[in-house]
Amino acid sequence: MTTNISEINQYDNLGLIAKQLVDGFITGLHKSPYHGFSVEFAEHKLYNFGESTRHIDWKVFARTDRLYTKQYEEETNLRCRILIDNSASMHYPAPGKDKLKFSVFAASALSYLLTKQRDVVGLSVFSDKIEHETDLRSTKAHLNTILTQLSELQNQPTPDTSTNISSVLHEIADKIHKRSLVVIFSDMFQNSNEEDLLSALQHLKHNKHEVILFHVSDYASELKFEFEDRPYKFIDMETKESIKVNPHEVKDLYRKEMAQFYQDLKIKCGMMKVDFVPVNTNDSFDKILGAYLIKRKKMR
Repeated sequence: MTTNISEINQYDNLGLIAKQLVDGFITGLHKSPYHGFSVEFAEHKLYNFGESTRHIDWKVFARTDRLYTKQYEEETNLRCRILIDNSASMHYPAPGKDKLKFSVFAASALSYLLTKQRDVVGLSVFSDKIEHETDLRSTKAHLNTILTQLSELQNQPTPDTSTNISSVLHEIADKIHKRSLVVIFSDMFQNSNEEDLLSALQHLKHNKHEVILFHVSDYASELKFEFEDRPYKFIDMETKESIKVNPHEVKDLYRKEMAQFYQDLKIKCGMMKVDFVPVNTNDSFDKILGAYLIKRKKMR
């Protein structure tokens, strides 16, 4: 089963990749901790005596001798807004193996699964502002629109933009008027301060939205600082500041600071009741889809 970026990077058709990832995930569900989660959309619910008979499906009654009522989109569908960070740091460490490409594949699979379940999905791409945005819909034509936009995103050159996730989350919170699931793919390297981020998350939670933050990193270099023992020139992809250093001289301090950064972010998300899911660019995409299914079941 193809599940991680190194195994699927050679394919160009994002729709086919998304389908393979989701079909493989569904096939493997019975072997996973997510066994028992429904991945098929339930169109009907059992009729409760005393309810209006207006929406009873009599064709189903004729086949099964049981009364079911039809559930309509407003009653049953989850509304999901997917946010992808397209700042310069998301294009690290190298084309085809970067955090953005991982996020694009994950968002494609998630969009495919949402559409398969007839849930409503929309895409927003951001850096220091919202760059692209789609409507919220559940049709196959809309899925193709999202996949086309994601394909264009992964093939663009590295931008010079920084991240301002706080202002973007405030803007998203102002736009979403019905309770929704907000899924964020970001490395969370931003220019705004901690208070701004907390305020933005509170804004989303105040409006009753559920939030999953997939914190995307290249673990080997960004967390473990695994570089050869020789001089390097490190360049900040967003500020363009540079420093010459031998990795072994700063490795211990770097790891300590990054561990603190992760811990602080995890605690902040916990305070806001935001699902914090750290993901490595070499992780299986099943981790993304599984986290979504858990959240979807809780929202029902």
